This record gives sequence, C-alpha cells and structure tokens, in this order.
Amino acid sequence: MNFLRGVMGGQSAGPQHTEAETIQKLCDRVASSTLLDDRRNAVRALKSLSKKYRLEVGIQAMEHLIHVLQTDRSDSEIIGYALDTLYNIIANDEEEEVEENSTRQSDDLGSQFTEIFIKQQENVTLLLSLLEEFDFHVRWPGVKLLTSLLKQLGPQVQQIILVSPMGVSRLMDLLADSREVIRNDGVLLLQALTRSNGAIQKIVAFENAFERLLDIITEEGNSDGGIVVEDCLILLQNLLKNNNSNQNFFKEGSYIQRMKPWFEVGDENSGWSAQKVTNLHLMLQLVRVLVSPTNPPGATSTCQKAMFQCGLLQQLCTILMATGVPADILTETINTVSEVIRGCHVNQDYFASVNAPSNPPRPAIVVLLMSMVNERQPFVLRCAVLYCFQCFLYKNQKGQGEIVSTLLPSTIDATGNSVSAGQLLCGGLFSTDSLSNWCAAVALAHALQDNATQKEQLLRVQLATSIGNPPVSLLQQCTNILSQGDKIDRRGSKIQTRVGLLMLLCTWLSNCPIAVTHFLHNSANVPFLTGQIAENLGEEEQLVQGLCALLLGISIYFNDNSLESYMKEKLKQLIEKRIGKENFIEKLGFISKHELYSRASQKPQPNFPSPEYMIFDHEFTKLVKELEGVITKAIYKSSEEDKKEEEVKKTLEQHDSIVTHYKNMIREQDLQLEELKQQVSTLKCQNEQLQTAVTQQVSQIQQHKDQYNLLKVQLGKDNQHQGSYSDGAQMNGIQPEDIGRLREEIGELKSNQELLQSQLAEKDSLIENLKSSQTSPGTNEQSATTASAKDSEQVAELKQELATLKSQLNSQSVEITKLRTEKQELLQKTEAFAKSVPVSGENETVTAAKTTDVEGRLSALLQETKDLKVSFW
Repeated sequence: MNFLRGVMGGQSAGPQHTEAETIQKLCDRVASSTLLDDRRNAVRALKSLSKKYRLEVGIQAMEHLIHVLQTDRSDSEIIGYALDTLYNIIANDEEEEVEENSTRQSDDLGSQFTEIFIKQQENVTLLLSLLEEFDFHVRWPGVKLLTSLLKQLGPQVQQIILVSPMGVSRLMDLLADSREVIRNDGVLLLQALTRSNGAIQKIVAFENAFERLLDIITEEGNSDGGIVVEDCLILLQNLLKNNNSNQNFFKEGSYIQRMKPWFEVGDENSGWSAQKVTNLHLMLQLVRVLVSPTNPPGATSTCQKAMFQCGLLQQLCTILMATGVPADILTETINTVSEVIRGCHVNQDYFASVNAPSNPPRPAIVVLLMSMVNERQPFVLRCAVLYCFQCFLYKNQKGQGEIVSTLLPSTIDATGNSVSAGQLLCGGLFSTDSLSNWCAAVALAHALQDNATQKEQLLRVQLATSIGNPPVSLLQQCTNILSQGDKIDRRGSKIQTRVGLLMLLCTWLSNCPIAVTHFLHNSANVPFLTGQIAENLGEEEQLVQGLCALLLGISIYFNDNSLESYMKEKLKQLIEKRIGKENFIEKLGFISKHELYSRASQKPQPNFPSPEYMIFDHEFTKLVKELEGVITKAIYKSSEEDKKEEEVKKTLEQHDSIVTHYKNMIREQDLQLEELKQQVSTLKCQNEQLQTAVTQQVSQIQQHKDQYNLLKVQLGKDNQHQGSYSDGAQMNGIQPEDIGRLREEIGELKSNQELLQSQLAEKDSLIENLKSSQTSPGTNEQSATTASAKDSEQVAELKQELATLKSQLNSQSVEITKLRTEKQELLQKTEAFAKSVPVSGENETVTAAKTTDVEGRLSALLQETKDLKVSFW
C-alpha cells in the first residue's frame, strides 16, 4: 500500500483535489452507511470513477469493496457494482486512455493491485463462491475479474484455486451456462487457468471438459464457426499439449473420432474466410499435438491407428489433394499428414495408395515431390513436402524399397508417359537450384536410412549424362558434382548443394562396405577429400571440410580391405602425411560445433526461417553423433589394434551367426509351439463339446431308465393285486371311481334279481294254491263266489306286479347293454396297452384272467336274467 501511495505521489499530473475528496467521501459512505441504498449508490459512483482514476480508487476503495462482497451477498446489484469496480482497477485495458509519462506505471498497476487482492487467499475463495450465483449481474463480472487476476499473476492464482475445495469444478460449471456471453468468457477463463499447469489441466479434463468443448465446437459450426470455436480449440490445446495423461484420456474417450467432421470442408472453395483459416489451422495443430514425435511412442502409435480407423487420415488426404485450398492450410495439412503416418506402417501403406485427382491419376507422393523440387513453390511448402516424404520413409523398409526401385533399370517406364518418384529426386539432385539439390539429397538419404539392402540396390542405378557418352553410376555422378564445387552456377546458397551431397554419401556408405568399395574404386575421390580437408579455407567452408573428414572416416571405419591400394592402414597413413591426425579430428569436430547442428538435432521437422538456414537434416545429426567417436578411435588405432579388432569382429560375427542360427531355431520352435498350442486348444474345445454331448445322452438314458422302472413298478403293483379290476382299469386309462360305480350297480342288480326271484316264488306258490282250490270237490257256491271276488283282486294285483317286473327287466336289459359296452371298451384299451407296453407272460395271464372273470360274471348275470324270464312266463 505504501508503494502504491509512492507511485501516486510520483505522478506528474494527478486528479483534481475535488475528485480525490469525492473518492474519499464515497469510500466513507461505503464504510459507514447503514442503509443499503446509500452504500449501493456510493459503489456505483466509485465504479464510474474507477476507469479514469484507477490508481486512486484502487488505493482507497479496494478494502471497502472486498468488505461489500463479504457482507452484502444478498443484494446482487451492489455485488455487481463492486465486481465491476475491482475489474476496472485490476484489468490492463488496452483502450484505456492514460496520461502522459504514466503509461509504464499504469501497465504495472494491474499486477500490483492483483498482488494486493490475492495476498489474502480468502478473497479468491470468496470470488469463487460468488461465481455460483446464477444472477447475470454477479456471475459475469465475477468471471471477468477472475480472468484478469489469472492474466496478471497466473501461477499464484492457479495455486490458490487448486487448493480451494471444488474450485475448478465451480469454474467448469460456466461451460454449461445457457447465456452465451458467460459461457464464452468462461472458456477464456479456463484458458488462463489451464496455461502451463498440468495438475489443473488433468482436473479440468476429468471434469468432462472434452465433451463440453467438442459440443460447443459442433454447435458453433466446426471450422465454419466464429471466434468461440477458436477459443475452444486454444483451450483444448492447453489441455492436451505435453500432457500424456490427458492425451490418453482423450483417446480412450473416443474423442478422436469426433474430430473427423472438422475437416469436411466440401468442394466449394470460395468460403475460406479469415476465421475459417484460423480455425482449421488450430484444428490441424490439435491433431499434431496427439501424434507429435515428442510424445511417448506407444501413445503416438495408438492415436495414429485410431485416426486411420475413424477415417480422419483419409479426410486429411482429401484436403491434401483438393484444389483451391489456401497455401498456409495446405502446408499445415501436409505437416499434419506427415506426423499421422510417421512410423505407422498401416498409415504409410495407405498414404502410398493415395492418388491425386488428375488424368491420368498420379500417386500423391509423386505430386508432392514435384512441388518439392519446383523452385517456384513457397519455401515453407517445400519444407513441408520434404518432412512428409521423410515421415513416409521413417522405419518403412517397404516404402524405401519402392522408392529405390523406381530408379532401377528394370522398373523405369521406357515410354516416358509417367514420371516416378526416383526420377524426380534425381532431377532435383542435379538441377541448378541449390535448395532442390539439398532437398533431393536428403530425401534420397532417407530412402537408405538403416537399410543395407537398398544401399546396395542403389549402386545399380545408372545415369545417362549426355548423348554418346556411356552411362555413369549415381554414386559416381554425385562425386563428380561434388568435385566440381562452385564451378557450376547455381541459384541459392554456395555450400548447400555440397552439404546435401556429402550428407547423402555419408548416409549411403555408413554400415555398407560394398558401397565403400565402390566409392574408393574411383581413384579421384580420396585425393579430392584429402585436398579439401588439408586446405585452410574460410569459416564458411569449414562445414564442408568437416563433412569431407566424416566421409573419409566412414571410408576407413567401414572398409573391408578388399582394395589393396585403399586398405585401412594405407588410408590412415595418407591422413597422417597429408593432413595430420589432430588436424583431421579438429576438422571432423566442425560439424557438431556448428550453430545450425544443434538446431536441427532438436526436432525431426525441417523448420527453417529461410533457405540459407537449411543445412543439416535431423536424422543426419544422429548419424554424426554415432560415428564421430568411433571414427576418432579408428584414426588413432595402430595396425596391430586393427588386426586384433578384425579378429574380434570375425569372432563376434561368428558368434552372431551362431546366435542368429539359434535364434532362428528358437523362432521356428516358437512357431511350432504356437501351432501345437492352437491344436491343443482346438482339441480341448472339441473334447468339451463331446463331453457335453455325452452328458446330455447319459441324462436322456437315465430318464428312459426312470420311465421304464416306473412302468415296471406299476405293473408289479398289478401282480400284487390280482383280480383287482380297479388297478387294471386305472392302468388302462379307466378311473377307480368308474370301476366302483360299476361294482355297486352289479351288486344292486344281483339283489334285485334275488328279490324278484323270491317274489316269483311266492307268486308261483300262490298260483298253485289257487289252482288246487279251484279243482277241489265239495265246494259250495258261496265259497266260490267269495273266491272269485278274491281271485279278481289278486289277478289285478298280479298284473300290476307283472308290469312292475317287466319294467325292472327292461331296466336290467339296459344295464346289461351298458355293461357289455364298457366290457368292449375295456377289452380295446387292454389290447392297446398290451401293444404299447410289452409285459411279461405272467402279466398277460393276469390281464387275461381279469378279462375272463368279468366275462364270466356278465354271462352269469345274463343267464340269471334269462332264467328269470323263463320262470316268469
């Protein structure tokens, strides 16, 4: 506070005395007024003065304003005024009109007032709690104030928010606000909050930031959106760049797939507004963040595969081959495709199959190389194409072979209808444009990188230099151009062509004794190199001398001593005589000491401000670092040490061959084991299936056995109850209740028959008595009359009884018919059961006995009825 008072006192021009008094009175009203309206009016007045008299209001009113935020939470209007006033004090508004000689002081006011405000951490916590208020007049100025605090003293404010409970979560709620102005300013706030703070970046990411930001970008129209899309993309970059945890979370959340619609630009090329170019540029950079060569290899590889699977790479290649795309977008797209395919074989193979929409169709690689060797194309575009070609060949031996094969005699198109990648590289290698020479040499060197087979294949390439002259090898032509030096008039840097050719030759000859032999076979090459190294040239030529020393050192270190005149020992003696070992090592050290060497060694992408800085290639710096030490040792070694080293090398080679042999055996055994494991796995599956089938069959058999035993038990019960009609009927489908009923009816019929028989017997005796009485002599007339009267009565009674007996006989006949029907049904069911369930002979006998018994009882019943009828009549 004292410092600020000193600043105010040192101003050459300050406010009028009346204004200072007014500010003081307003502060007193804020501090002492008991009425809310008075305090509100005073804060509103301070707000109106805070822009013009920023220093004075800040010094006198800040504490009172903070007190208002603490005590008047219930009144949103006064809270809004207080927040606006604090924002005016702290924010460095670029449009703010400041008095003369106070510009620098005014620029520092923001950070000074911010330091005062955050000195009490509770003030920031209070501000975070105010952001929970939904009222627009509180939330919006609160967002702006917190954003300004983060811009002024970001790390300190970030730390306070980080330790504040639910601090980051409260700020994430701003993205869900339905009011666009708050949502958009919330994005700006999160930009400042996440800048260079990995811990906050992780919290924001796990608070569902990716989902919300991608939704906003989609709602705003993707690349066709406005400034809001740009702000969201910058925030996404803050969250993902150099943050492996968030990158992994982004990939696993399937958010890469949601990036594809960003690059659906359509066929119309008239709608490239400045904002769209900016948005698309940021979108491409965001893709590159996920596949950057500086990321962990595993994470980059996973993202590359995901981009191919969801069609993102295909969409980028469509933009690559489209017409009318702005140059800066095309350049960035080429760089993006480069890193999406770098080291990923699937993506590299797809890129090799992409054709440009021309007639006839040409491979995209050929079209890009045409731009690279065309000196009329922009420099940044040519650099991007070179990077794309390098990424296509990175760890891609198949691609390297395809490029080299286009230079071999058997694959060159004799008709000349189409130009190949190899022909374009040779054309660029020997053109009069030094930049084309350098780019073509570096591109061809990448076709040979870590690939001994292609280094040997390239030795077969023959070039027709002029009509009538015999063809020369590509290796010889490179050394011829190198030896001519500045004799050929070229556009561009004087040393660029020679540096490019020397890098190509060093890459070609390293780890390839056959190429070294071909190089030494030309008797002019070694004298040229020693002459270049031995001369005392200017500082500009020292780099060429260093590269010549490296090439000569490679010719010694990888020399197989097949040429007697250029054996290792003779070459070292030549160096000692012509150059001197110390001088040779010093010249060799010029390479790694060059200022552009360290710059090229940092990143794979050839990113240069202008063509003259294009000297070293990233992969070549690795080669120099690898060979510089071993060449130095090789130069100082004696012949005896060389012999010992040769013996050791041979021993190691033999050992390596043995190890390789056993490795191959182990590999074959591993393959056999894998096959056997697969067979065992297949047999296990078949065995499990068969066991399941057997189990099912055993279960079915057991069920059949249970059914058979049940039937056997039931038949056994029938054997135990012989003569029991009810059990037999039940087994044959007749219910026991029906059998009992039939028995009762048969019993009743028998009793009725017996009763009728007794009655018939009585009637028979009565009739006999009447007959005898009628025929007896000596009966008087009176007795006869009396008897006839009695007889008539008895006859009437007998007729009535006879009618009753007839009706009973009829009913018995009906019952007998029913019994016959039931007997017939019983017989049919018995036969059906006998057919369906074969039983033993004993059971058949029992069943037949039962049937015979029933038939016997029915016959007896019929006979009795017949006798009854005969006896009656």
